[in-house]
Amino acid sequence: MMTDVVESSGSRAGQGRPGGGDPTGAAAAPTGTGDSAAAQRIDEIRQRIDEIDRTILALWRERATLSQEVGATRMASGGTRLVLSREREILERFRAELGADGTQLALLLLRAGRGPL
Repeated sequence: MMTDVVESSGSRAGQGRPGGGDPTGAAAAPTGTGDSAAAQRIDEIRQRIDEIDRTILALWRERATLSQEVGATRMASGGTRLVLSREREILERFRAELGADGTQLALLLLRAGRGPL
């Protein structure tokens, strides 16, 4: 499900004033600022964010594949589909590092590797 992007003014992006909102035109810039030095720094930071995102996605896929392999190997040897103590260990590790968001992230990772319960 997509959510609407809300500008700092509180109006939905592209709604409100003709032209999108900010009368200075700064919000129309891809960086959200008309200051060229700030815009350049934002572009540099965003490039690094994009690199990190690509790494996260690659690691996500690798983790899911490895987890699926563990499950298939376990089941082929007569084991159980899930090892709940292992899942609890992962959930706790992520919760300890990231709080409630960590728990949600861990649940998504686990589901990516084993499928829905």
